[in-house]
Order: sequence, then C-alpha cells, then structure tokens
Amino acid sequence: MADSTQSEKISSSHGSDGFVDASAGQKAPFPAKDAKPAPQAASIVRELIYWRDVKMSGTVFGVTLLLLLSLAAFSVVSVLSYLLLALLIVTISFRVFKSVVQAVQKSDEGHPFRAYMEKDISLSSESFSRYVDTGLRHGNCVLKQLSRLFLVEDLVDSLKLAVFMWLMTYVGAVFNGITLLIIAHILVFSIPVVYEKYKTPIDRYVGIVHNQVKSVVSKVQAKVPGLSKRKPE
Repeated sequence: MADSTQSEKISSSHGSDGFVDASAGQKAPFPAKDAKPAPQAASIVRELIYWRDVKMSGTVFGVTLLLLLSLAAFSVVSVLSYLLLALLIVTISFRVFKSVVQAVQKSDEGHPFRAYMEKDISLSSESFSRYVDTGLRHGNCVLKQLSRLFLVEDLVDSLKLAVFMWLMTYVGAVFNGITLLIIAHILVFSIPVVYEKYKTPIDRYVGIVHNQVKSVVSKVQAKVPGLSKRKPE
C-alpha cells in the first residue's frame, strides 16, 4: 500500500514542472527551452547598416571610413604599419602605467590583460569547415553565373553584362578603386535607412521605372531577331 502511494506521488510530481529522480528523491528541472542561438553574421550586419545601435553603427562607420581614406592617401603597407604601431603604443603604455600603479600602491593585481590572454581565440575545425563550405557554395554560384554569361547561354543577359561593363569603363576613368569603395561604404550605411523611412514612395517610383524599362526591352526583343527568349515547351 505504501509503495502504491509513493508511486502516485512520483507520477504526480512528474506531471508538474520537472521530473523526479527516484533514487535521490529530488526533483530535477527540465533543460532550458528558451536558449537562444548565437547571433548570425547577417543579422549583425543588418543591425549595423540600419543603425539600430547608433553608437555602434557610428563607430563602425567612422573607423571604416577613416581606414578607407587612409588607404586613399597612403599605401597599404604604411596604413597597416601605422595601425599596428598605434595599437602597440597603446597596449605598452597601459601595461607600463598599470605596473607603476601597482608598484606605488604595493598591490598584486597581476597582468592587466590577463582576462583577454586567457580567452580561447582558436578557430575550431568545425567552424573552419563551415566557413569553407559557405565560401565554396558562393564561389560555385558565381562561377556558374559567369560561365552562363560569358558562354552566352542567354543572349539578352550577356548583352546586359556587356553594356554594364562598357559603362563601367567610363566610371573607372573618373574614379579609382578606393574612391568607389568609399562611395559604396557611404551608400551602404545611408541607403537602407532612407529606404526604410521612405519605403512607399520609393517603391512606387521604382515600379514605374521598372515597368518602363521592361516595356522598352520587350519592344527591342520583338524587333530584333534572335533576342527574344525561348518559351518553354
């Protein structure tokens, strides 16, 4: 009779917010269900370019813009050397300052960068394999598209690429690579915010332009033989 009463208590406890260890007589909690996965790189970039955190986005934007402007004025070797030299000056100065403070106060706090030195910054084989697989997948997609365009699988798409490359020759005559990177950097941090704020009118005007371009392309394809795409049978 006592055994049946004890089993009923155990079964009723199992139906609540945990399970009972019969040998220990204690209730163990279930594993946490609200464990959130680590943030993905795409979500971090999205938070930056949409200025969700103004301080973080402003810091990243300013540092990156300063680096690009430095590369426009100096060589890559000079910029990297100055950056590493500045970092070394800061860390050595802080290390000497903390050592002097500890000597004056006669304290034994240890190395000021001990917490960072003990962190594991090694790249695991699983992470490396995942990054390699992602890079290979995107690389194969790019190679497939380039092969399709340069081997003229679709004449219209290949002509579009030819026109785009022809226009880029004029862009290259005016701007160099670093200047284009600076312009692209500014646009990446400004266009998403503007589009998010004025999404409705922008979509309306973009739709009008898209319809006009589509109409012109359709008329050209109808008049020039060989440009019309084949319809699937």
